[in-house]
Amino acid sequence: MLRITDIKLPLDHTETALTRAIVNKLGIEEAQLRSTTVFKRGYDARNNNDIQLIYTLDVDVDNETELLARFAKDPQVRITPDMTYKFVAQAPAHLNQRPVVVGLGPCGLFAALILAQMGFKPIVLERGKAVRERTKDTFGFWRKQPLNPESNVQFGEGGAGTFSDGKLYSQVKDRKHYGRKVLHEFVAAGAPEEILYVSKPHIGTFKLVSMVEKMRQQIIDLGGEIRFSTRVEKLDLDGTDGQFSVKGLHLSGGDYLACKQVILALGHSARDTFYNLYEQGVYIEAKPFSIGFRIEHEQSMIDRCRFGDNAGHPILGAADYKLVHHCKNGRTVYSFCMCPGGTVVAAASEPGRLVTNGMSQYSRRERNANSAIVVGITPEQDYPGHPLAGIELQRRLEELAFKVGGENYHAPGQLIGDFLAGKPSSALGEVTPSYTPGVTLTDLSKVVPDFVTQAIREAIPAFDRQIKGFAKAEGMLTGVETRTSSPVCIKRGKDYQSVNVQGLYPAGEGAGYAGGIWSAGIDGIRVAEALAEAFDNQP
Repeated sequence: MLRITDIKLPLDHTETALTRAIVNKLGIEEAQLRSTTVFKRGYDARNNNDIQLIYTLDVDVDNETELLARFAKDPQVRITPDMTYKFVAQAPAHLNQRPVVVGLGPCGLFAALILAQMGFKPIVLERGKAVRERTKDTFGFWRKQPLNPESNVQFGEGGAGTFSDGKLYSQVKDRKHYGRKVLHEFVAAGAPEEILYVSKPHIGTFKLVSMVEKMRQQIIDLGGEIRFSTRVEKLDLDGTDGQFSVKGLHLSGGDYLACKQVILALGHSARDTFYNLYEQGVYIEAKPFSIGFRIEHEQSMIDRCRFGDNAGHPILGAADYKLVHHCKNGRTVYSFCMCPGGTVVAAASEPGRLVTNGMSQYSRRERNANSAIVVGITPEQDYPGHPLAGIELQRRLEELAFKVGGENYHAPGQLIGDFLAGKPSSALGEVTPSYTPGVTLTDLSKVVPDFVTQAIREAIPAFDRQIKGFAKAEGMLTGVETRTSSPVCIKRGKDYQSVNVQGLYPAGEGAGYAGGIWSAGIDGIRVAEALAEAFDNQP
């Protein structure tokens, strides 16, 4: 099988055009082409009136060896790599102790699944509820019911990624093709097969709910155990002088679980757990993250700017964007978690604190496009002195947003034109904010540091030069966005174990090693493999 890259064709090409492009590239007769599989399909929309589809193809041909020799110097023709997932270990016939996975977000889900598929029968501890119960709690909060601190956008089966756009792409290096394993497991659980080949695959919240349930059931069918509403209160550690090993876990309700290997797949909002780990001596560092607002425009405007007359084409779908601006004050402003045809959602997990996020369904057919427009911040410059200082900064901003919004989980909001002019908003424009429970119009400069306001005021007009209408006065800003990533890193070594706690495997977004569903799933696989290869089965 040969892999051919960078085959470009018009947006509305015929099926025969793809065949012709292959035979022309290889210089063969059509009869020599046995089969064709699309491995990846993207597009080039820089000229939005002449959009090109870009293919990576796997082709089965006659005379493969001869063709490889002929194209030896052509990087666009290579042998198709073997991307089949191969298990690195198999559990012993009798398990004296079972590995434990803490957290059932994307990282914990894949860590547990891989361990289960290798026969290790993991025990999974999730502080929140099963995904359907959690969905009821979350939607209830959006309809002005009380916040459940243990069952919301952040906590519960599926993790924060369940209430998102469900994007499945990242810039993470993946030389061992773990990402294909993630995609294949998602398809097996009910995701559309197109995620295997489109360049920017996504799933959407409603599809993710049923998929997570099916993957959970597979873990159980393979001997794993899932315990919901079970929070880890404290590690039971053995050791002195800052070097420890895991003996067990103290759980909510007074339970104790003896174990020697623990994958710590926390989400980025497990603040109480970060404090408990730090107090017990687990080595943690502060890390950079970003703060800012959600911005909303009409999706139709974004589509026209990106795709021109091709807006609405079924292959292209709803347009996205990725924007970066380097400011005069040394700050960088960028778009994050862009949700085409989506909604801004209430993502609070602590009473009296307000935070926003973005979400889309698979169809991406809501009226507005939204993304976070955020400013990068660093421990050295913005929250020095303590490894957990970033958490306290997040909390202060979220408390301020809660107060300015009216202390009822209404989010503070402002029209783009008013924000740029430095005056509070008093009436909505043509962009209706999608955030529920509701929006309180105000002056958003009240809820973030001055340097954030200055940087975003500079960046929005710059972004307008790339997407005409981005700085449109009646667009909507909603605050505050503080949980772009974890504010801490639970340091681990090359063996994926904590640098000072043997048997503890920090993993995923909360520990500082992923950023999104796909990269978190990949990290879960990596850590599961590391645990399996170092598995200690002694009682």
